[in-house]
Amino acid sequence: MRAIRVASAALLGVTALTFSAPAAVAKSDNITPFGFSVQPSTVAAGGQVTLLLERDHGGCKGSATVTSAVFDTITIPSNRSRAIAVVDWDARPGAAYQVTFTCDGVSGSTSLTIAGGRPVGPTPEPLYPGRGVHAGEGGSFAGFDLKEIGIGAALIAGSIGAAHHFSRRRSGEDGA
Repeated sequence: MRAIRVASAALLGVTALTFSAPAAVAKSDNITPFGFSVQPSTVAAGGQVTLLLERDHGGCKGSATVTSAVFDTITIPSNRSRAIAVVDWDARPGAAYQVTFTCDGVSGSTSLTIAGGRPVGPTPEPLYPGRGVHAGEGGSFAGFDLKEIGIGAALIAGSIGAAHHFSRRRSGEDGA
């Protein structure tokens, strides 16, 4: 009996560990000794993005080069960890472009999505109805008849009685 409990606990632990693996492990082709990101990850054509480079752990000591088809090549000097890039106006709405960070001979990439469509006119105002909603009908007993209420009460009482019976019953099967 103890072996089943131990096996169940071990299986549950392995399952929890498997499902909590970080995304970096799952995508092994993009592991670099330095961290990088593009913020925001979705931007309109002609907008600005911040290119972030994490130098805290010493993975990138020299200058870094950031390239993409949607903006000019940016060089981040060795004493800085961020830069601003302006997205080209002719970027296709809805497209995802690859942004590559290269530092000390190591490259990693992430994606930058161009927001779909440009607003043509002013944002429309929401329409509000002239009156409130029709509420207040029914309640907890609406639509039930006495027979359905009695059957529901009997099921609840039966389940409580069965739980009480099984909790008070002594079991001689497991030697307790």
